[in-house]
Amino acid sequence: MRSFVDLDQTFGSQPRELGAALARIDMGKGQERLFQDQRPELLQQLSEHARVASITASNAIENVVLDEERAERIAEGSPRFRNRNEKEFAGYRDAIDWLVRLESYEPLSIRLILHLHRLIFSHVDGRGGHLKSEENLIVSYEGGRREIVFTPPDESETPQLLSELLIRYAEAKQEGRTHPIVLIGALILDFLAIHPVADGNGRLARLLTSYELLSGGYGVARYVSVEQRIYESKNAYYASLYESQQGWHASEHSIWPWTSYFVRILDGAYEDFEQRVAAADRTSGNKQERVRDYILTQAPSEFRTRDVQRALGDISSATIRLVLNELRDGRKIRSEGSGSGARWHRT
Repeated sequence: MRSFVDLDQTFGSQPRELGAALARIDMGKGQERLFQDQRPELLQQLSEHARVASITASNAIENVVLDEERAERIAEGSPRFRNRNEKEFAGYRDAIDWLVRLESYEPLSIRLILHLHRLIFSHVDGRGGHLKSEENLIVSYEGGRREIVFTPPDESETPQLLSELLIRYAEAKQEGRTHPIVLIGALILDFLAIHPVADGNGRLARLLTSYELLSGGYGVARYVSVEQRIYESKNAYYASLYESQQGWHASEHSIWPWTSYFVRILDGAYEDFEQRVAAADRTSGNKQERVRDYILTQAPSEFRTRDVQRALGDISSATIRLVLNELRDGRKIRSEGSGSGARWHRT
């Protein structure tokens, strides 16, 4: 809410370099619509890959980590859960699946936020769907000692602050006071400062980010895992939040450290998206070339055979194994382990 009290003060000092990045994002948004008409099969493949990456990464940011094979099984279905981490992993799966299946997007409301929160903890009894009822400090244990990083507002203030944030955000969107991506950045900053639920604030904020991106026509969240990009830069993620939350209670903070980080993440996501589509176009007639290009330019630096199979669903396992062995013999990749569980690394 604090970021929306004085819009001129908050948004009037936008760093000049953000303008170029926001223009690239809008250009990517336009290209995306073209790809939706021309390459629907490819986009479906990218969407399936991004789904699993997003579920895995958003949980990993909160130290909810599973073995890769187990994570895939839970992402694909509902096996019997072994522990709490698996239940929370499945809950984020349910929430993101609900979100991306939406055909229309209503304005944000506390009811919608608590619905997403309920889904996150749908496999953990009684944990989701409620605003916090006690203090929830933001704490760091870096270096082995406990340090309070930020003190959110008292739980008695939470309903009013959250309601006012959503109203002011909706008004700012309607007025078009600044670029919609900047408004989403300010929304998420305030949401995390309010810290409205007892547990799961980070995951909930990332779901709300995807919801608002999709609502605004920025469909990159379907095809490239924004959560994965955040996970890979999570030190910068936490540092930018910390910097922007300083002075937040007195409305003396700056949204730009956090919002600049958020814009860079989206700019990179669109660049990644366009590179993947271009790579598929370059090698569309040769399946081995498609596999080779994916491994060398698009796959994570560490990956498994199943990652390639998921990204290139129309290519046989035999072709993928052939290219993997060829690249290993050429010392462009190396492997640890053997069989389906082998981990591959680009050299």
